[in-house]
Amino acid sequence: MSREQGPRIRPNIIVFIADQLRADHLGAYGNTEVRTPNIDRLAESSMVYNQAHVANPTCMPNRASLLTGRWPSSHGTQYNGIPVNPDASTFVRQLAGCGYRTAAVGKLHHQNMGWDFEPEQRVQIHDSAPGLLDPRLPDAVEPTREPGWDQWENRARHEREFVELPKDYYGYQDVDLVIGHGDAPGGHWLHWARERGIDPLTLGGAANGSNVLHSWEQVYTSSIPAQLHPTSYIGQQAEHRVREAAENDDPFFLFVSFPDPHHPFAPPREYAQRYDPQQLSLPVGFEQNHERSPEHIRRMHEVRGTPNADLTMTFAVSEEQYRAAAAAQYGLIEYMDEQIGRVLQALEETGQTENTVVVFTSDHGDLFGDHGLMLKHFVHYRAVTRVPLMIHVPGSAGQRSDELVSSADFAPTVMDLADVPSFRGIQGRSLAVDGQLSATAGSASLLIEEDQPFALDGLPAPVRMRTVITAEGRLTRYMGTEITELYDHRSDPDELLNVAGTVHAEALQRRLEAELTEQLVHLATARSRPTAAA
Repeated sequence: MSREQGPRIRPNIIVFIADQLRADHLGAYGNTEVRTPNIDRLAESSMVYNQAHVANPTCMPNRASLLTGRWPSSHGTQYNGIPVNPDASTFVRQLAGCGYRTAAVGKLHHQNMGWDFEPEQRVQIHDSAPGLLDPRLPDAVEPTREPGWDQWENRARHEREFVELPKDYYGYQDVDLVIGHGDAPGGHWLHWARERGIDPLTLGGAANGSNVLHSWEQVYTSSIPAQLHPTSYIGQQAEHRVREAAENDDPFFLFVSFPDPHHPFAPPREYAQRYDPQQLSLPVGFEQNHERSPEHIRRMHEVRGTPNADLTMTFAVSEEQYRAAAAAQYGLIEYMDEQIGRVLQALEETGQTENTVVVFTSDHGDLFGDHGLMLKHFVHYRAVTRVPLMIHVPGSAGQRSDELVSSADFAPTVMDLADVPSFRGIQGRSLAVDGQLSATAGSASLLIEEDQPFALDGLPAPVRMRTVITAEGRLTRYMGTEITELYDHRSDPDELLNVAGTVHAEALQRRLEAELTEQLVHLATARSRPTAAA
């Protein structure tokens, strides 16, 4: 039905999101080793985007892009540690303003969890951006706010007391938080677990786990029982909200956000031995020649098997580390898949399936052994930027789309599917028309940003990476340096050879450099409303 024919019945919307999950670690995206029957079944009746990429391959910036439909350089959360503007227009606020009951369960990460910079990172920030961390200096853009406005997701605060969030938290009216990753995070889950007789602070973590991988203690078997694990909590809370929603006539929006399979890779015992590390295949480019790769990647490989002091940073992984991590992560993915199945079953049992849009995606990927590397940051290989994205619209048949789509397209698409008005400043584009998805909707090119006030060995700080992806290839510029990466996807889809600066790739480099300039100008175009001609 077109908009001219009157408003559509607004559907319920459930969004499942995983943390740090690359697309091809799901059966629906071709992985034959991991078991994800519920997600695969969802994919069969969904529009599955084969080329969905992030706006930024880092948690807070890309989650803010999902929320606002804007790139980080516009919404302001350009790297972890910068809270999202609490007054920002978000698609969740638009839904709430149009009568949706909005709720979130799990990890949001719109504000800081309270982690500090490593000492060497502080030195780099002080040297490259004096005053950046000085709280006495006023901000040129953000207004001065009351102290504590950015502490709603602070883990230490949640450990001290039960924290009830505001009734309009970026548009969410009801929130059950899980703060952090692994088997012993914080947030509302912590109090729920304590009420059931366990203290995650004394039972969780590698120190209390088993089968700890001594060369990388981010891999271990958790001592937290599966029924009290954060993943089960999220599944239970989401199921409860689905069943509760059946008693209400208003449409609902439910954001179900799993902190897994982000490291530490610590599945409970029931899921820890489901995959044999020795039977798992090694990923693409695990032993590749990095002669033409950027210097910081070559330096990581010189100390292969040595994790970074900052446990979130990219490092060159050994085969032992990769195999152990992959087996543990696959267990976590299978566990998450079961909880998603639990929620979808509740949706069916309550008769709400025929009026509920269901989405599955992730906030960014993980190198996970590709090119011999692990985790994320300071590289834009496909394993990090490409994410799963499937959208089930009731009454629509399953399809696949090879169009390039961005995390910034998520917010306008959800608003279109919900038939609610958008807001000024949206930079992404909707993939829907009149409540239906189009397999041909997408972009000819995508921009990916990454900014960090610190860097790695072999890469100067601050880091300002800008990437453009087209059907032809990928170009990445490390702004302020001479470092360029160029990959020809027509002959090298796995990005094994950097051909930047070579004669035979000169024409491709010129085309992608021109496209990168176009993208940067597009994002810099003013979208504020003029109130007069002058």
